[in-house]
Amino acid sequence: MLEQAQVLSLLVSAKLGDNLAKEQLLQHNSPLIKSVIRRFKNKGVEYDDLYQLGCIGFLKAITNFDKDFGVKFSTYAVPMIAGEVKRFLRDDGFIKVSRQTKSLSIRIARFVEEYKKAHSDSPKIELIAKQFEIDPQDVVFAMDSGKMPVSIYGDRDEDGMGAIDTLACPQASQSVDRIILKDLISGLSEREQKIVILRFFRDKTQAEVASVLKVSQVQISRLESKIMKKLRKELVVD
Repeated sequence: MLEQAQVLSLLVSAKLGDNLAKEQLLQHNSPLIKSVIRRFKNKGVEYDDLYQLGCIGFLKAITNFDKDFGVKFSTYAVPMIAGEVKRFLRDDGFIKVSRQTKSLSIRIARFVEEYKKAHSDSPKIELIAKQFEIDPQDVVFAMDSGKMPVSIYGDRDEDGMGAIDTLACPQASQSVDRIILKDLISGLSEREQKIVILRFFRDKTQAEVASVLKVSQVQISRLESKIMKKLRKELVVD
């Protein structure tokens, strides 16, 4: 493990074009890069390609980092790495379906139709996963990539549960998400930050926030909706 002073020294050398220093920083931060790109798995892009994109974002972080930012380099690098991957997914289109996935999608579609005919109902994700001996996440991706009539955002059962609700959120990505979210919140205006902190970190009602900021509750409602839309656009990869 590198000490903080060593990291800063390597950053200075790397910014001056020292490729060896860049390589050392990449090796040292490989676990960090992997933890960030893990949240983008099952998006139709090979893992190795995701890692390369993560490395590109990491190198950009080296170029743009300034110790006067007042944060650790690793903290600064996280949104840069995620941003590079998200930019690729948005600009290039994340549905790049392999032949294997297409084949799986067709087989799942056939199974779904046969099941419907036999049971007059759609099979649940867990049942499909068991039938094909794959993870539920892989079932969802194959079904969505093939534009199946059964979607993770589609019909819900009598308990109000849909396919999306059956998928667990990977614990490994939660800390990364928190870092990204913290970075996004810091980029909001002072008033927007106050609204987010009061509403979601101090559990204040819209009326209470309106009283603190001396505006109407309607204004707070509109501002909150605008803020959530802004954060969701940056934080979530649809």
